[in-house]
Amino acid sequence: MTGLLLLGLGGLLFWGRVSCNRGAYPSFTDEVPFKITWPGTEVSLPTSGALYSDDDFVIMTTAEKEKYKCLLPSLAFGEEDDGKNYSGPSPYELLEPLFKRSSCSYRIESYWTYEVCHGKHIRQYHEEKETGQKMSVQEYYLGKMIQRSNSVSTKNIEGQLTPYYSMEMGNGTPCSLKQNEPRSTSILYVCHPEAKHEILSVAEVTTCEYEVVVLTPLLCAHPKYRFKSSPVNAIFCQALAGSPLRPQRLVQLDKEQEEQLKPPFGTDEAAPVGEEAFTSTHKPIMVGGQAQVAVGTTHISRLTDDQLIKDFLSGSYCLQGGVGWWKYEFCYGKHVHQYHDDKEQGKNIVVVGNWNAEEHIDWAKKNVARSFQLRDDGVQKVKSVSHFYGHGDECDLTGKPRQVIVKLKCKESESPHAVTVYMMEPQTCQYILGVESPVICRILDTADEHGLLSVSA
Repeated sequence: MTGLLLLGLGGLLFWGRVSCNRGAYPSFTDEVPFKITWPGTEVSLPTSGALYSDDDFVIMTTAEKEKYKCLLPSLAFGEEDDGKNYSGPSPYELLEPLFKRSSCSYRIESYWTYEVCHGKHIRQYHEEKETGQKMSVQEYYLGKMIQRSNSVSTKNIEGQLTPYYSMEMGNGTPCSLKQNEPRSTSILYVCHPEAKHEILSVAEVTTCEYEVVVLTPLLCAHPKYRFKSSPVNAIFCQALAGSPLRPQRLVQLDKEQEEQLKPPFGTDEAAPVGEEAFTSTHKPIMVGGQAQVAVGTTHISRLTDDQLIKDFLSGSYCLQGGVGWWKYEFCYGKHVHQYHDDKEQGKNIVVVGNWNAEEHIDWAKKNVARSFQLRDDGVQKVKSVSHFYGHGDECDLTGKPRQVIVKLKCKESESPHAVTVYMMEPQTCQYILGVESPVICRILDTADEHGLLSVSA
């Protein structure tokens, strides 16, 4: 079989003639992950998993005319485990600890906040307080009564066919658009081993009927609800005569990525601090071996994108997010705050960093403030910018002011208005605040040499 193959890899564009015999298998599919490796002259093929044939290969040529012969695998899929022999607790019993703790999860959007108190109710509300006046609350209950599900269903969630356990909640606030019928919601609980019962999404599927997706580790004990990932299929690419072992531009990209991963606060590395030394103010959780303080996702209203971008860059529109006790507020060009709202004691605020343009420019001269990526069409685009915020509140462990690097990154998503906010603490009281969104992709190319953004004309 002969054909033309196009493959983009880290800004490299490959093309070549395909010479293979793949039987009934498709050449490539988005559902099966692939990884290209560069083994050199000696190839040691795997003895298990995907199989390889000498006749099943691709000749690929880079833009620099470097040539590679790439062996393609037969497609390997994850092992099926339908849980026929499972005799443990039911899905509802696995979720019961969540209901008994009277635990609530929150999702903050541009106007509404959603409150899911598991096993009790779902509330949609907006709080507003004008100077000298009491707090005004606009709220709707989207469901109160629970009806259990007895079957395993699946749904396409972020491109993956995912099993979930559904609970129906009715008897919500009457809906004037449906002859005062009560609002109702389906809560879809999805297994995620590292989740903290976060609300992944909220959608109004039809008038006054809602769907909420919640990520929880509790369901992962049931084999029918575990996420089944496909194994990564290796593609082995060997350099042909006159070509380097790995493409030159790929080697260059790897070096650039290594530079970006260097500690953002300079060479003064703080000594490791044990977990017992952290106070409740900044105690991290471990995700992938790195201290990560909080993660949250919100959504920007698609109707007001342009105005929100202007307000965001002026510092008048702030992003808020986070899960658990501490929440986070980022106001561009102003500050990064960590806070907790207490009904009795009020708002407890910790200043993580304050903006000073001159200090940021000094920092940017010594660090990477603007990073690029090379698209398949050869155009260089800004991928992310980093900003320095210093002079935060004094850290009780180091006696020095807190400081934070805010990294704004373009992130493509099926939800074009999603904004993901996360905070990490790689060194004691020195933070990295990540803000990733498709909306940011629209303004990154306005970044100057110091990474400072502006509203495009």
